[in-house]
Amino acid sequence: MPEKPKIAFYWCASCGGCEESVVDLAESILDVAGAVDIVFWPVAMDFKVSDVEAMPDQSILATMINGAIRTSEQEEMARLLRRKSQYIIAYGSCAHLGGIPALANQFSREQILEYVYKQAPSVTNPEGVTPQPRFSDNGHEVTLPEFRNVVRALDQVIEVDYYLPGCAPSPKLLAQAVGALLKGELPPKGSVLAPDVALCDECPRKESKPTEVSFKEFKRPHEVIADPNLCFLAQGLICMGPATRSGCGAACITGNMPCTGCYGPPSRVRDQGAKILSSLCANVAAEDEAEIEKILSTIPDPVGTFYRYSLARSLLRRRVDLK
Repeated sequence: MPEKPKIAFYWCASCGGCEESVVDLAESILDVAGAVDIVFWPVAMDFKVSDVEAMPDQSILATMINGAIRTSEQEEMARLLRRKSQYIIAYGSCAHLGGIPALANQFSREQILEYVYKQAPSVTNPEGVTPQPRFSDNGHEVTLPEFRNVVRALDQVIEVDYYLPGCAPSPKLLAQAVGALLKGELPPKGSVLAPDVALCDECPRKESKPTEVSFKEFKRPHEVIADPNLCFLAQGLICMGPATRSGCGAACITGNMPCTGCYGPPSRVRDQGAKILSSLCANVAAEDEAEIEKILSTIPDPVGTFYRYSLARSLLRRRVDLK
């Protein structure tokens, strides 16, 4: 019997939803499990790093890495799996674009550690102890991964062959990606394995999308009961759909929530946040500077709104006063 293709999964800085999305294949996961040999998946099976180190280079057909790169351990594992794999797939928003973990790039490493271990209301730490990469006691030394000063998308650390977007990727896209791998029917290297059109193209409300709009304020989803049949932009709700790639089946829209941009931009958009921001600002009703400022102030968290998933891969990447 011929040897099955080897597949691996690994989890870096993310919430774990991408790991769960593999199980969301439901009964189809049995087809995948029957067609491949999963040789590394620490969240689901008992594997050791030494198991991967012992594998011949490029012996793994494909590794799907989810999560951004925040620590030295994640960086080391990404480099190891790159060496052992023929293909690396950035799986999910965090690996693809930095994801929500990359919003931490608004702060320095020192600010984050200071708050989490000393200032947070739920923390009692009178001695101000913070984790150290190395600690020696009575002749024994223990180590912890180093907390890097910046959150990076996967391709800012290693070479990535393909991207499977989403928070988390849909089971349909995952099944299609695995099928393409097994059949050897892969698109050009560097491709995002999702339709290269804006979400508006598959939005069930696209017929009500306004050709002209004049924003007098921006509303937040919890402040209104949105009309389930009307384009969110026409209701003054920020929707990232025009700057976001399709492929999710408009899941959030169907749930009467605006798109937050987790599938990242289509190929013609260089900076997802800048794209939607320029579009919205061009349609602000006021011309007076003070009135414009008043309208824009109804967006309380611009970075979290426009770069929720893409800050690490944006033109901004991080605050300019951080090294």
